[in-house]
Amino acid sequence: MNNKNRPFRLGMHTYTLHFFGFGESWGFGKDYFFEQTMSLYELMDKAVEWELDGLQITKVDLLTTSKEEPFSENNLKKVAKAAKDHGLFLEFNASFQAGSDSRVNCVPKEALEIGHNLGAELVKFSLDILRPKEFYGSCMHPHVMRQMADRYDEFMKVMPLIEEYGMQIAIENHTDTFADEILWLVDKLNHPLIGTCVDTMNSLQVIENPYYAMERMLPKAYCCHFSDDKIVVDPLGVHDIGAAHGQGSMDCPKMLSQIRENSCMDKIIFENEIAFKSMEEPIEEARVREMQACEESVRYLRDVLKLGVRNR
Repeated sequence: MNNKNRPFRLGMHTYTLHFFGFGESWGFGKDYFFEQTMSLYELMDKAVEWELDGLQITKVDLLTTSKEEPFSENNLKKVAKAAKDHGLFLEFNASFQAGSDSRVNCVPKEALEIGHNLGAELVKFSLDILRPKEFYGSCMHPHVMRQMADRYDEFMKVMPLIEEYGMQIAIENHTDTFADEILWLVDKLNHPLIGTCVDTMNSLQVIENPYYAMERMLPKAYCCHFSDDKIVVDPLGVHDIGAAHGQGSMDCPKMLSQIRENSCMDKIIFENEIAFKSMEEPIEEARVREMQACEESVRYLRDVLKLGVRNR
């Protein structure tokens, strides 16, 4: 692997501020969209203020960049220039069939074209697999593998475009996939531009050990969603609740050590998933908590874990 003491660039997945209308709306059912209260360009200003190195963005974030043609080549190149002027790298985050916000959905060809015109370093895909009801221990279930085979076909159709653009592809262990299922797909595609995106918390959604998932996926990782949720047990059940980094239930220094030792990545994308305190909490209060958690995460990741190159 690469130098274990190598510096990491620090980026943010815009979903970290989803109550502000970034990333992907999630919380009140299918296609309930949070109002966008800040533009992507304003977020770029914030990223510079926070001394971040880059952003991972979605189609939703691009809606604030043009009233008529947010996904046109000309507009995407305008966004790319703004990111370059801010000294920020971009990555593009796409879903096949998101469970809550259909605005982030892309077929692979569209995602690649958007990523290419943005000058993105990478396109990350969620597979959006529908699992059987009895999903505990359902890794490689036939119902799942039929869908994985369909995803294989879809990626193979755009392989010439992936090669033409020289675009890295990262496939995520989203909340619906086991690490070994992602590795099966990456191994079958068998291309040096295609690797994994390791999310440090998503494996909990399929009752898989997060550290195991990281160990399995990191050797082929091109991307990491670095999260630190809090595990809570109460009369309503067991929950993983979004928290600022260093305040959740994960060992962040241990996870960073795993990344250093087992991957060749040179950047980390952090992600928070702050939830409503209750379904009655005003969105304005949720935004205050979400922004505070974001800023606390930035300070922890930069000042304690020493991530990011802007502040060096």
